[in-house]
Amino acid sequence: MGSSGSGTFGFSTALADEKATHRLMQDLAGLLEPGDVITLSGDLGAGKTTFARALIRHLADDEALEVPSPSFTLTQTYALPRFTVVHADLYRLSGPAELAELGLDDLGKNDVLLVEWPDRAQGLLPADRIDVALTLSPQQGATYRHARVTGHGALAPRVARMAAIRDFLSRHGFGEAARRRIEGDASTRSYERLTRDGTTYILMNAPPRPDGPPVRDGKPYSAIAHLAEDVTPFLAIAHGLRALGLSAPAVFAADRALGLAVLEDLGNEPVVDGDPPAPVEARYAVAVDLLAFLHAQTLPDALPAGEGVRYVLPRYDMDAFLIEVELLTDWYLPRLDAAPTAQTRARYRALWQEALTPLVDVAPTWVLRDYHSPNLIWLPEREGIARIGLIDFQDALIGPAAYDVASLLQDARVDVPEAMEIALLSRYVRARMKTDAGFDAAAFARDYATVAAQRASKILGIFARLDMRDGKPQYLRHLPRVWAYLLRALAHPALGELAAWYHAHVPALTSLR
Repeated sequence: MGSSGSGTFGFSTALADEKATHRLMQDLAGLLEPGDVITLSGDLGAGKTTFARALIRHLADDEALEVPSPSFTLTQTYALPRFTVVHADLYRLSGPAELAELGLDDLGKNDVLLVEWPDRAQGLLPADRIDVALTLSPQQGATYRHARVTGHGALAPRVARMAAIRDFLSRHGFGEAARRRIEGDASTRSYERLTRDGTTYILMNAPPRPDGPPVRDGKPYSAIAHLAEDVTPFLAIAHGLRALGLSAPAVFAADRALGLAVLEDLGNEPVVDGDPPAPVEARYAVAVDLLAFLHAQTLPDALPAGEGVRYVLPRYDMDAFLIEVELLTDWYLPRLDAAPTAQTRARYRALWQEALTPLVDVAPTWVLRDYHSPNLIWLPEREGIARIGLIDFQDALIGPAAYDVASLLQDARVDVPEAMEIALLSRYVRARMKTDAGFDAAAFARDYATVAAQRASKILGIFARLDMRDGKPQYLRHLPRVWAYLLRALAHPALGELAAWYHAHVPALTSLR
């Protein structure tokens, strides 16, 4: 295993049988992204078409899908859930001119190109590609193959990651597990479901986060907002939550340096139901009870994250609050063609700093930060608050209790009716007052409105950024809901000056294109 030259990374593996070949295909499928080019090379009869057929069926999640060889048609196209796959066989190609007629240069940015016999297109394939070379080994049996996987150019790190994951899984007894990618959200992490001996697990693939460009005081956004840089926070917080009897995933294997972990599979039953999804109030009530329990505990600010390692949770400080809320002025307003002036921005920041000051000094607790429906799993076989499965909490901080309550009750991806929000907020307050005679319900209501408005402003900016910078317009459909939540929060009397700023400087959503 190792580098095979400048701008490349490759590894070799023996494929003793069809199961091993199928596992290699699954390894590749888990790391494919729209725009990738995969070439299949090697001996005649070595199984290139069989590999391609298995890959397409795996990506389609349909083992019965008809996948004919494109030997005579030269190309076949498959519109699959994650992307479109164009399967090309260049064996019968007569020359470069005929290649141009296939229109492979006109593929969309969301297409994956899968090419057999790439040697027929020497010099015409992109520099960034992954090659899988299969060679026969008759002396070792009819099904035995040797495989060499090589990443070229920008895809070399992807193949290096593929090799690292294969090695990690093998070292921890999961080398023969079946793998299937789980579709994720806007995160840079990816997940796969592993199946071994009839039991399923989750593979978390979270390579260390590279620093982005500096945005303030020489620091990147991720550092100011205290976003997790590796898997250490996840491992630590999972340990802390489980110690409290809560349903965070058990960790069966982990490599902090690589950013890999095999976790308990909590399933996929959500706390929402229907089409479009709507909150199941009884399940949201349990999620509220969980927060009331958590916030009544005396919680440490440092947790074990492995042998000899302790992780200190960052504080949700003023800089973190402000850099998040400024996503509205940095991205959302420009998306509406309403970029603010320097003076307007300064006033916005000053108003928010004043509104947030009480929250920085409030009695702190663990803020899981993404405590909303996509990250809550319903576990009906368990009891009490353990029926809520917790995932995606690696960005947790020490901060105000109101934040996660607002995250749940003003869920950016589903409509929480205002009457339900009020009822569940009251449920939380009653639970807190029952365990803490000094709990200040009025102060909590102010804190709730403040963090709800802060969070909604942040999300508006994030969803606009996903559209403008990352080419993911699908998040724009959530903007009207988040805007409505923001208006609810800004109605609190303590936020009157902020509400006036928003009404004066944020255009109505009807101007969104």
